[in-house]
Amino acid sequence: MTNPSVSRRSFLLGGAAAGAGVAAGGLLLPGTALAVPKVRPGRIAYPFTLGVASGDPYPDGVVLWTRLAVDPLALDGFGGLTADKHKVEFQVAEDERFTRLVRFGTKHARRDEGYAIHVELTGLPSGAEYFYRFRVDEHISPVGRTRTAPATGAAVAALTMAFASCSNYSDGYFTAYRHLADEDPDVVLHLGDYIYEGAGAGFRPHSGGREIFTLGDYRARYAQYKSDLDLQAAHAAAPWIAVPDDHEVENNYADEIPDVDPPGPTFLQRRAWAYQAYYENMPFRRASTPTGPDIQLFRRLGWGDLATFHMLDTRQFRNDQACGDGNRAGCAEAADPNRSITGAKQERWLVDGLHRTQTTWDLLGQQVFFSLRDQTNGAIESFSMDSWDGYVASRQRIMRGFGGAGAANPVVLTGDVHANYACDMKADFRDPSSRTVGVELVTTSITSGGNGSDLSAGNRTALAENPHIRFANAQRGYVLTRIDRTQLRADYRVVQQVRTQGAPITTRASFVVEAGNPALQAVSGL
Repeated sequence: MTNPSVSRRSFLLGGAAAGAGVAAGGLLLPGTALAVPKVRPGRIAYPFTLGVASGDPYPDGVVLWTRLAVDPLALDGFGGLTADKHKVEFQVAEDERFTRLVRFGTKHARRDEGYAIHVELTGLPSGAEYFYRFRVDEHISPVGRTRTAPATGAAVAALTMAFASCSNYSDGYFTAYRHLADEDPDVVLHLGDYIYEGAGAGFRPHSGGREIFTLGDYRARYAQYKSDLDLQAAHAAAPWIAVPDDHEVENNYADEIPDVDPPGPTFLQRRAWAYQAYYENMPFRRASTPTGPDIQLFRRLGWGDLATFHMLDTRQFRNDQACGDGNRAGCAEAADPNRSITGAKQERWLVDGLHRTQTTWDLLGQQVFFSLRDQTNGAIESFSMDSWDGYVASRQRIMRGFGGAGAANPVVLTGDVHANYACDMKADFRDPSSRTVGVELVTTSITSGGNGSDLSAGNRTALAENPHIRFANAQRGYVLTRIDRTQLRADYRVVQQVRTQGAPITTRASFVVEAGNPALQAVSGL
């Protein structure tokens, strides 16, 4: 425990009794400084094969998560367990040795909930760091680190936040997740495509070798992803704030309309199973418990007086993609003022929140490309109908909440496109001289698309045809942001390849956005 050669990260992720820092079979008793060994014959094998996680930090609490599985790749989705329920103990402490406990208790991991548990903590001091772990019988989980958000309106000097997207298990190793964990972020945003539903017979084949449709299918797919130790490291390092995109259900679905199959009860049942499995496998609050094919995902979280996270859902309420989806030129339907990518209710909620903001920074965590992006060289313009370019009026209504009486420093955070981008958001995207009202930072994928390259053909087109797009890159990684009262710095962190484990991480480009001056200023990498 005191060996100086053991890093803090390896301590947190040590696993079982060693990782928890106790003798096998003994959790700390409240008020004691040492573990008390207790022989408890085990009924099951080691069940914490999917790691631990926390999420949705509030000023007075956070959600803790784990899911039991002794055989993660079991295709029925039950992880090799058969009992109706298992008692799971949890502990929360102010220190890594668990000598200063602040919460402890028990929950039941139930078969009808995929053996997942969510511990929704309340009544904790704000802006504080905590450590947590679980036990079943003599089995002790790895230790996770989490924190509560600063109190509403409290003065906050700085925030370190990383955001990521698009981790296709079959496309490569999750090396970038391990590096993300080593950044010691205060919070992590995941912006969708946490799993992929396809057959995935790629570099690391998906278990089952086919597209998933049933609740058992989705549970088993999550278990395969979450058994990855690099992903477990990223979850254990900090609380996550997550929203899904399309692949957590089906590629490019729109509300009740699937991408390929005809709409109807079959797809709605699939969506219900997909949402249930997503909730079971993420550290969400009870407010997001699915009801049939519906789940509450858009929500707002604060970080003192420094930042507000507006987390969006751009799948569940959108109109169907215009002009048959895809990349389209001359699609008048995309400009229809009645179309919305968020739905009217969420749109009003977001604009109202932007107008009422009391923080220096407003961070919009969402899934698909927000800024205008012409994807064809030359005089003809074409746009992705799956992005905000397919919902032009919806984008214009949202941007009315930027500047003026609205959010002074809006930053849109995006995933989906498997490439890094940095964009100045213009009052009129077609007029490069128009006022810059905010910025969009787009993170590349963790693995999706394979090894990638520094600059793809699509990147070159985007830079040539869209003057407001300042940077593009098609390597794999994530974006690390450091935010204070005067500026937001974004570092585009990339690995050279994902087909070999352990590739080093480098910073490909960096930008600064000054508070009160919502425009990108390049620091390095262009």
